[in-house]
Amino acid sequence: MSRAVAMPERPHESAAAGRVLIIDDEHAIRESLQTLLELEGYEVSSAPNGGEGLEQAAAEPYDLVLLDYALPDMNGIEVLRELQGRDPQMAVIMITAYGTVENAVRAIQGGAVNFIQKPWDNDKLLADVQSAITTRRVREENVQLKRAMKQRYSFEHIVGKSEPMLRIFDLVAQVAPSRSTVLIQGESGTGKELIAKAIHTSSPRKDRSFVPINTGSMPADLLESTLFGHVKGAFTSAVASKKGLFEVADRGTLFLDEIGTMSMETQAKILRVLQDRKFMHLGGVNEIQVDVRVIAATNVDLKQLVREGKFREDLFYRLNVITIDLPPLRNRRQDIPLLIDFFLRKFSQENDKPQRHISPEALHPLMDYAWPGNVRELENVMERAVVLSSAPVIGPELLPDYIVHRGISAAVLEHRPDASLFEILEGCERRVISDMLERSNWNQTEAAERFRIPLSTLNQKIKRLNIEIRKRSKEN
Repeated sequence: MSRAVAMPERPHESAAAGRVLIIDDEHAIRESLQTLLELEGYEVSSAPNGGEGLEQAAAEPYDLVLLDYALPDMNGIEVLRELQGRDPQMAVIMITAYGTVENAVRAIQGGAVNFIQKPWDNDKLLADVQSAITTRRVREENVQLKRAMKQRYSFEHIVGKSEPMLRIFDLVAQVAPSRSTVLIQGESGTGKELIAKAIHTSSPRKDRSFVPINTGSMPADLLESTLFGHVKGAFTSAVASKKGLFEVADRGTLFLDEIGTMSMETQAKILRVLQDRKFMHLGGVNEIQVDVRVIAATNVDLKQLVREGKFREDLFYRLNVITIDLPPLRNRRQDIPLLIDFFLRKFSQENDKPQRHISPEALHPLMDYAWPGNVRELENVMERAVVLSSAPVIGPELLPDYIVHRGISAAVLEHRPDASLFEILEGCERRVISDMLERSNWNQTEAAERFRIPLSTLNQKIKRLNIEIRKRSKEN
């Protein structure tokens, strides 16, 4: 039997705390190692064979395993591979009397951090143990840091390093593991659905469905049928029974966008699902129970709608458990270069073009522009620039005129001696509205939302200013 060298008498020296598992079939070896390590402040457990050692490693967390090469029930390399398979960061030092070069190479190839031959030198063994545990902890910290950095600075396709976005990333990380309802507020184009997806993919529901629906894009009766489903014959066109999105999203997440546009009747049914987690198909009599996390979004002030009697107060408080307020792009200008780089890489790849880059001359007006359409508008501008580009560098000539020339254009201020202030202001208004309509792909409803005015008001201005409405281009 191999014996360890005698331990010198010396005062106790502190070492970094750590938990060590010894797997060796010789009782004297286990006892000697345990005494040596405990004197250094380590917490030590031991096992007489590979099977018991693996059981202990599975039941308790260890920083290091001291593993005998020759065990009665299985080869030490087999134990090493099993340990590494369970935890790739596990630190293992192989200890054996069979200190051949071949065994050492096999142990290192299998993932061992070191190979020590019996009898060992106590000082060298202690140094190796401390080094192995320190290395493991550094690796663990790096993994955790990378995970935290990834989660902090990027969720899905959300990019940002500005303080407002970092606070939102932190909030998303905090609320994602819960099942609480979340209300996301922000202007059109700020990325509300992306935040909702980030919450879903960071939650325990990530392997289940994420089901989005724009509640403002369909009539009330169709919306209810879409959300709750219907039975055959519930209405004229109901030729077959159909599941609703609440059922489709069972055990997953349902994202209700533009929730402020829902009718009061539909709001009441949504409230019941949130309270009881039950609903009925349209025309049905049986209650259906679901486990759905609801994330709602709005670009309007729900509190104001509550005051106006257009939104149920009880539903508002049900939705407003956790609120995430997305800042407009003009309030997070620090993120614009990051977003530009992200979109240029994205659209260069999608269009099979070499990587495009923004020139300083083009970046300046992009940083100065107010971005009323927020990130969505910036994305559209970058896609257009990449598609039209024939060179690696994107210059200002590839940007829309309304961004490069933000001031009152010469066409608007065509000076005439008899030009009145009214005529000048009318020309400015015509130019601004035309630019907004162009950016909205001539969608008057979207343009009115961006201007934050009623659609009827915008239509009146279009008629008064004789603005020609162009045909909307087909969107991808």
